[in-house]
Amino acid sequence: MKDSQELSGNVTGNKIVMSGIRPTGFLHLGNYFGAIRNYIRMQESNECYFMVADLHSLTTHPDTKSLKSNVHRVLAENIACGLDPDKAAFFCQSQVYETAELYLYLNMLAYKGELEKTVTFKDKVRQHPENVNAGLLTYPVLQAADILLHRASFVPVGKDQEQHLEMARNFANRFNHRYGDVFPEPQAFNFNETLVKVPSLDGTGKMSKSENAMATLYLADDDDMIRKKLMKAKTDSGPTEKNSVKPDYIENIFLLMGLVSAPDTVASYEADFNNASIRYGDLKKQLAEDMIRFISPIRQKAADILSNEKYLAEVMEKGAQKARVSAQKTMKLVREVMGLNYY
Repeated sequence: MKDSQELSGNVTGNKIVMSGIRPTGFLHLGNYFGAIRNYIRMQESNECYFMVADLHSLTTHPDTKSLKSNVHRVLAENIACGLDPDKAAFFCQSQVYETAELYLYLNMLAYKGELEKTVTFKDKVRQHPENVNAGLLTYPVLQAADILLHRASFVPVGKDQEQHLEMARNFANRFNHRYGDVFPEPQAFNFNETLVKVPSLDGTGKMSKSENAMATLYLADDDDMIRKKLMKAKTDSGPTEKNSVKPDYIENIFLLMGLVSAPDTVASYEADFNNASIRYGDLKKQLAEDMIRFISPIRQKAADILSNEKYLAEVMEKGAQKARVSAQKTMKLVREVMGLNYY
């Protein structure tokens, strides 16, 4: 398997790209720099299918009362970030009915033992011991169906999803070996750049849609909340010697600044740190204002889009139509090689 950093930075020849995001929790800075930014670049020269994974969300969020509003928010925030529904198929997973059919067929090629060993399944069992359902166990199979349904060559994923992508390749190979060549092997892709993991503000792990809201910067946060969160970010009394090594939590703050601040601003604070003269209060105030300049236009545009339900319905229908055309072509091939065409 090629590591995602080793793949070419130029996806040429109108390759098929597929990815999805669950409509659970609010999108945050990590979602933007870890995924959405790549979506925006990929849509310019590739056939892209970007999905709101509402079926996946049911494995851990079976109550659907807020599902519609969550789906709308994911759509609005992605579009506000620059995803163009006229260039990519931007659709809701449950509106492409062929997904469930391929999911069923692939389940016949998946084994209980391998599914129980996945890291995400073990994590979810620990987090939700009262809700260990079959959908949770077969989550990687549904994810494989999402990808293979469009015969995607590239999937922009983070390190935490590489095991699932490896399983998607396994299912594709098993299907091809048993029935006939239909599916390409999907590969991870991230423009030949180091995968961005945006750190949480408390110095532990990465930003999360569902855990420790005060340590995560959401694309919907207002200006005062952004300031409040960044002023609470973990720091210390500062280096006592010149050219000291940054602790991880200080390195995290500089990483955030590198994402949204001007290069000369970052260089100035780097120099202050190396000279053991840095004032972390000033650093966090600067970062807060730069973060506000980055997030506030996205927040406002997303709010405007959310207020227009007619537009959101049109986006979903247009995306679903594109995705269904692709899905129907694939399933025609699948049924033919499996011998399921009886007339």
